[in-house]
Amino acid sequence: MYRRFIATIAAASIAITAIGAVPAHAGDRDTVRALAAILGVAVVGKIIHDNNKKKQQRVHRQPSPVYAPPRSAPPRHRPPLVHQPRHEPPRYNLQPRPLPRHVNSKLLPQQCFQNFETRRGKVQMFGERCLQRNFRYMKSLPQNCQYKFGTPNGLRTGYEARCLRDAGYRLARG
Repeated sequence: MYRRFIATIAAASIAITAIGAVPAHAGDRDTVRALAAILGVAVVGKIIHDNNKKKQQRVHRQPSPVYAPPRSAPPRHRPPLVHQPRHEPPRYNLQPRPLPRHVNSKLLPQQCFQNFETRRGKVQMFGERCLQRNFRYMKSLPQNCQYKFGTPNGLRTGYEARCLRDAGYRLARG
């Protein structure tokens, strides 16, 4: 870049000195000065133009990164760890929670589910007295499932298991 600039300046100075060596008249001096000024401006303009052109042609590229494998630390020799079993209580010792009311009201106690011998054979029923003692929502049981039947021990009242199952009631397990 600087070599061309210096060469251009040297060429311009030689051209100007050649013009100055010619004998000039008084009227021609103004013309020569004007030509020298125009030539100087043209040379400077050409230098600026060339410099801008070179900047556009240059492509700035980042060198591609060189990835070196990670340096590993020298191996440390430790004595082997001995894992001794420890007794730890379970983390989650949660007691079972009671079911929500809308679910709890449909679960019938298991101890009230009994088989009764009748004249027609075995009948699976929930005894009324047992339900009164163990089931909070007995008043909400469907009345069409209530059944009176005779046994060798006397007259019993209860609720038929199939009818209650069809009404959405389930047997509580546990």
